[in-house]
Amino acid sequence: MLAVAAMRARTYAVRRQTSLRGDTRNIALPADRERKITMHVRAAVAIAAGKPLEVTTVELDGPRDGEVMVEIKASGVCHTDEFTLSGADPEGLFPAILGHEGAGVVVDVGKGVTSVKKGDHVIPLYTPECRQCPSCLSRKTNLCTAIRATQGQGLMPDGTSRFSLDGKKIHHYMGTSTFANYTVLPEIAVAKIREDAPFDKVCYVGCGVTTGIGAVINTAKVEPGAKAIVFGLGGIGLNVLQGLRLAGADMIIGVDINDDRKAWGERFGMTHFVNPTDMGKDLVPHLVDMTKSGADQIGGADYTFDCTGNVKVMRQALEACHRGWGQSIVIGVAPAGAEIATRPFQLVTGRVWKGTAFGGARGRTDVPKIVDWYMQGKIQIDPMITHVMPLDDINRAFDLMHKGQSIRSVVTF
Repeated sequence: MLAVAAMRARTYAVRRQTSLRGDTRNIALPADRERKITMHVRAAVAIAAGKPLEVTTVELDGPRDGEVMVEIKASGVCHTDEFTLSGADPEGLFPAILGHEGAGVVVDVGKGVTSVKKGDHVIPLYTPECRQCPSCLSRKTNLCTAIRATQGQGLMPDGTSRFSLDGKKIHHYMGTSTFANYTVLPEIAVAKIREDAPFDKVCYVGCGVTTGIGAVINTAKVEPGAKAIVFGLGGIGLNVLQGLRLAGADMIIGVDINDDRKAWGERFGMTHFVNPTDMGKDLVPHLVDMTKSGADQIGGADYTFDCTGNVKVMRQALEACHRGWGQSIVIGVAPAGAEIATRPFQLVTGRVWKGTAFGGARGRTDVPKIVDWYMQGKIQIDPMITHVMPLDDINRAFDLMHKGQSIRSVVTF
């Protein structure tokens, strides 16, 4: 009897969700056994590069030490997901569950997790914040290195995957994999947010909003009265525009080959629009002329932002900067093997090229603040969510993106 009582004392109940709306049951496990509960979840799986996602049921193991399980309520479909799915991503791995722009609720935590608990609303972070590695402690970058090695391999920090299909491993993606209705992440890769924020809007803070606004606030540190040029008025570009408006920039020029983006840009703070295909002369001299004013007849923007991923546009953005102090911020992700070029004289005479990832934001610290800005009406998100659809229609989101008919599509679970 004593032995039986001891065994019972060492067991605990784990709640298992067998499907998106399935039944739940309690499973008793010895407390001293490694915790590995497998559940069935719905996910859009990238089987191979260039092929549509396949929506199916996969297996997901429960959280281990230092890990968190999140029920994803909504996920944005970002150009970075398309970049990987297309095969252009040099770090792309298949099969994988893509998605990195999600929001949801913590449903389980592993041993040692203290910063979040069951029921907390969170945004998964593809750029984690451990607050302990040399990069975090330097306060010079947001590029936490605590889990970078395994994250790039599509694995959890212990070198394994929590996802599988018919017993075969499925890779995680950017440490988040939000194209599944449940996912498992390291504790350092979730940001706790307020509970009244709508999931289908603030999921966009997980990438696009933070990347664009952060590039202005954190990376460029734009000051009131500045002149700025934004190349590419997609989701990232529009968020750069509203970041510039928030920072108090005076002249905000938007550049895009799609005339439909003019109205979008004006909605988010753009003061001037240029379509390069409509011009009878080179783009850079035209932009330099536009930014001349008063005694300053040199021209050029104080800040430029590339949101295209096109290396030729990156060069134009740099050369449209003001001599002596202009900064050009590279946000767009270029194809594998692409290289940027310019005459060294452009840099010698004071122009600066900078890059930014996740807008220089420290995820667990800054993401909750950006959600607060949205809830306080300081920034807009709702207009940019142009399409909302169930997971089963996720390939339509990629079609809309390819046709230039969406700013951001969101899938809900």
